[in-house]
Amino acid sequence: MKAGPSAERQTTQKIIQAMAAVLAAALVIVPGLDHHFEWSSVSATTVLIADAMVAQGFAIIFRVFRENSFAASTIKVESEQRVISSGPYRLVRHPMYSGASIVLLATPLALGSLWGVLIALALVAVIVVRLLDEERYLAANLAGYEAYRKEVKYRLIPRVW
Repeated sequence: MKAGPSAERQTTQKIIQAMAAVLAAALVIVPGLDHHFEWSSVSATTVLIADAMVAQGFAIIFRVFRENSFAASTIKVESEQRVISSGPYRLVRHPMYSGASIVLLATPLALGSLWGVLIALALVAVIVVRLLDEERYLAANLAGYEAYRKEVKYRLIPRVW
């Protein structure tokens, strides 16, 4: 699967992906520095709960790929693509980003770092910007997406947003 800034077609998505790449690198570097310099500590119980959350987030992502054969790392619409409204898409419009957000927020805690959570929050914010831009693109280019937006109200978190 082609991914990253160079794989995107739109300039805004290239910028978003570049920011995400830097933050993704920081997501593993900062916890390593945090551990080395002992900036923060996380209990073993919190680490185990975060490990379970990472696994759950990946389970959501895998379910999305099973449900939606059009899911991709770049924003595009295939010629025979249709709106998927089954499985996790019944709850939120962007379940892959939901699962990814869980993984991203739990990863620093799984690595024993509170400081890494700040990086994760910034990365989730970038995902939200990507999601909003993607919705504009899908509304303009994917038949039936506007009706789906009216049917499924929540973007990322059921009953919240």
